[in-house]
Amino acid sequence: MKRIGVLLAGAGVQDGSEIHEATLTLLYLAQHGAAVVCLAPEAPQTKVIDHRTGQSTAEQRDMLTEAARIARGEIQPLSAVPADALDGLIIPGGMGAALNLCDYGERGQAFSIREDVAALLQALRERGKPIGAICIAPVIVAGLFGRAGLPVEVTIGDDPHVAADIEAWGARHIARRADQAHVDREHAIATTPAYMLGRNAAEIAPGISAVVAAVLEMAKPS
Repeated sequence: MKRIGVLLAGAGVQDGSEIHEATLTLLYLAQHGAAVVCLAPEAPQTKVIDHRTGQSTAEQRDMLTEAARIARGEIQPLSAVPADALDGLIIPGGMGAALNLCDYGERGQAFSIREDVAALLQALRERGKPIGAICIAPVIVAGLFGRAGLPVEVTIGDDPHVAADIEAWGARHIARRADQAHVDREHAIATTPAYMLGRNAAEIAPGISAVVAAVLEMAKPS
């Protein structure tokens, strides 16, 4: 049985993991019979947003604690899950990916990635294990590997500004629709635009399904 990690960053599109994208990922992994390992950094969110108003609040929330809501409590700290414990990894989107796992949402092209997130992705890459990324999360993959000299291919849809940043890092952006995925088999990376373009769960589901299928196909069971 293949063990696939799902890296979460809180719960909620505006300050954590996008719940539809995360749930669809978990659904398709379960349908394929994969063993799912949910994980998240045990650290405060960058922001807490009132999802009714879109306004920042003074609350402080922990990524792991909030992500446990999506995982129904079955979640581990990122620090407790080494690359050798996984056969692949998928990162749902949401602003948590761009604010908590990295700071692209605040710094743009000059962004940085959390050290623990970067370390896990690098270790997976070194072992030839596939990585999937959804919505805005492909910027993490593109920034990490593109700036390291690997011309990885990803999609975030067709946003010209984000695509230009991806190309500036040395990665390649491939335009795709919300219901499509792009698979870079050379570098074992699968990505889909999801809510970067999609308007509802029905529109993003086929792309996420394709990412899950590609990650599982490229993964080799431990």
